[in-house]
Amino acid sequence: MTSLFLTGAILLSIISPATSLGGSATTVSVTYGGNTPTVCGIVAGQPSQRIQCWRNGQLFPVFSNVSFESISGGRDVFCGIRSGGSTLLCWNQTLIPRRLYYNQTVTLRHLTIGSTQICAITNNQNPNLICWRPSDPFPSQNYTFRSVSGGLGFTCGIRQNDTVGIICFGDNLSLARAIQGQFSNISLLSIVSGGSHVCGVNVTGYVICEGNNDYGQINVPNHIPFEFNALALGANHTCALRRLNNTVVCWGGGGGGIDNYTASLSLETIVAGLDFTCGLTSRNFSVVCWGNGWIQNGSGSNPVGFELPLSMILPGPCVRSESECSCGIYPQSDMLCFGYGSICRPCDLTNLVPPVPELVPPPSPPRVVRSRRLTRGLLAFAIVGSVGAVAAICTVVYCLWTGVCFGKKKIHNSVQPTVNGSNRNGSPNKNGSPVSRSATIRRQLSRGFRRQRSGPSSKQADKEEEFTYADLALATDNFSPENKIGAGSFGIVYRGKLLDGREVAIKRGEISDKNKKLQEKESAFDSELAFLSRLNHKHLVRLVGYCQERDERLLVYDYMKNGALFDHLHNEINTEKSSSLINSWKMRIKIALDAARGIEYLHNYAVPPIIHRDIKSSNILLDANWVARVSDFGLSLMGPVSDREYRHTKAVGTVGYIDPEYYGLNVLTAKSDVYGLGVVLLELLTGRRAIFKSEEVNGGAPISLVDYAVPIIMAGDLGKILDKRVGAPEVEAVELMAYMALHCVNVEGNYRPTMSDIVANLERALGLISDGYGSVSSGLSD
Repeated sequence: MTSLFLTGAILLSIISPATSLGGSATTVSVTYGGNTPTVCGIVAGQPSQRIQCWRNGQLFPVFSNVSFESISGGRDVFCGIRSGGSTLLCWNQTLIPRRLYYNQTVTLRHLTIGSTQICAITNNQNPNLICWRPSDPFPSQNYTFRSVSGGLGFTCGIRQNDTVGIICFGDNLSLARAIQGQFSNISLLSIVSGGSHVCGVNVTGYVICEGNNDYGQINVPNHIPFEFNALALGANHTCALRRLNNTVVCWGGGGGGIDNYTASLSLETIVAGLDFTCGLTSRNFSVVCWGNGWIQNGSGSNPVGFELPLSMILPGPCVRSESECSCGIYPQSDMLCFGYGSICRPCDLTNLVPPVPELVPPPSPPRVVRSRRLTRGLLAFAIVGSVGAVAAICTVVYCLWTGVCFGKKKIHNSVQPTVNGSNRNGSPNKNGSPVSRSATIRRQLSRGFRRQRSGPSSKQADKEEEFTYADLALATDNFSPENKIGAGSFGIVYRGKLLDGREVAIKRGEISDKNKKLQEKESAFDSELAFLSRLNHKHLVRLVGYCQERDERLLVYDYMKNGALFDHLHNEINTEKSSSLINSWKMRIKIALDAARGIEYLHNYAVPPIIHRDIKSSNILLDANWVARVSDFGLSLMGPVSDREYRHTKAVGTVGYIDPEYYGLNVLTAKSDVYGLGVVLLELLTGRRAIFKSEEVNGGAPISLVDYAVPIIMAGDLGKILDKRVGAPEVEAVELMAYMALHCVNVEGNYRPTMSDIVANLERALGLISDGYGSVSSGLSD
């Protein structure tokens, strides 16, 4: 084995999608011998998971009759774990194999190669670390590790039961001890080693790098918690793969402008050489490489973005039992593994965060034994005291509420109908109708908003106004059909003009003699009134007032001059009216961002949180300045406080937009709104309806936009489905928006992004085109 190792060898750190950060089980790897890099991968769609390699423009197989589940590379050496994990084979450029390990009982699950040692972790209940050098096993201690990674002359790992710190060892002991000391008080979920630096993700989701910084390789760019799900560290550079859209950002000696071409390239995994990085594309599982070292090798014969002529490479190892996949199965697993296993879906790093220990309740105080007479006396005293206290509190509250203590009555900013004495007793009010439950709901729920994120809010009126039916009938010319501009969750929407000149939109509940329809109308009216009376945000339609007389239920909103997004995308009225504005990618991305900010406010900053339940293009309205606002809260519900929580409720919504998980299981989460917004993003990209018919698609039979667009986007043929009415695409921005939509309409809600993630990515997409066509200069340094 001595010939397999040379001093100053390449360090390789790659993250597998199956084990997340700091992982093993890789299916693509590199070596760097002399001036010629070698790139190898495990071929997909074959009965045997064989290895294929590329070097200096030539393809060649490796042990065609041997099936591997994972590989790793060093300088002039590759090692692979055979399928099943019982055998570890290594070979150099002569392709002469050496067997380092064989055990049918204790298999291997993790492999890493540094410059002077090969290390693996066993796949048993107490995972042991086994290392090999040119001669003796290394280290001698029987360590138990959950993550390990080899660098240039050292190896670092996270021990199984350690809550803070790491263990480092190797020939370069001074560097190993220095790095170990720098991480001594840090709790890490994963670890990855580079030439002379180490990076990991801490328990709060941030990437932390320590070690040598001569080339800025540990200067981690600003990022949000758990933004990255893969790292690749070279000699003097670091690259990270974003969790949400699988794009790459690099920093240090191998970073800079040469890496910016990957800004919109979606990758499944990444791996680093000394001064270059390679990645496996999501589009067709091909391998691309970039970096200063990649261009210099072969005098520029290896151009950036060049797809190596390797066969389709597996995005993760094929495992025999689905029980090994704790986070689900990767799409297309059966095809990729040729029916001989499945690929595990990567787990979110948040699953690795240690649980907060439960607080132990204090011991109960010693029981005091009292006499029966004393107990009865104390009980009587407590009852009398409680009644008196309640009476006093009620008196004070009534005094403050009515204002009689101060000789005046209080005026409420929330929607409050006039309530006289007879109303309180349940008798009809002055217009003959009983007090509805909406009055109670308004008293309970109307409150000011607590905080908001996205820009200044619209100016909130001093109070929602109570209009008479006659006022609103006059404003709409007695609800003339000519003034009809749309429909909402419980009625028809009319354009109106109040006596003071204000233009408004008036939603009138449909009149029906059926009790069920009346109840549904009342419920939707109450819902909108309760929610909108306490919400105030730039990207939500503002409630001006309401009317409640007999069976009439009307809501009055700010008038949105430019109507619904649906009409601009799908109706002919828009082809002349505003084609110059709506038919630009910048405007469409801006509209998507505005809507996302409005929904983010509902999910994250409304108190309590709100789930809209009917996000669609007809509920996204555009004001006179083309600012998008979310409307129609008739189906909205108070959501769970946590994004991981859910509530059981009967599914409602609109066909084509409704979350399939919600529809099938009646389980509602905030991710149901994310799915609806994902469909809207696809509408903005394609110009097609959520459900459409086309002779050129599906033979004219109805098809959902999700079923039509998702396979084409995944295949990398986005250009085939883009709306032809819009000009030449801003490539990077439009692709980022498309991949965002792809994640939003995932069948499983757990794998959809949060609204904050969507806002961040749409902000980035908009930034990519702010400097003109094809610009990728802005928004990449986040």
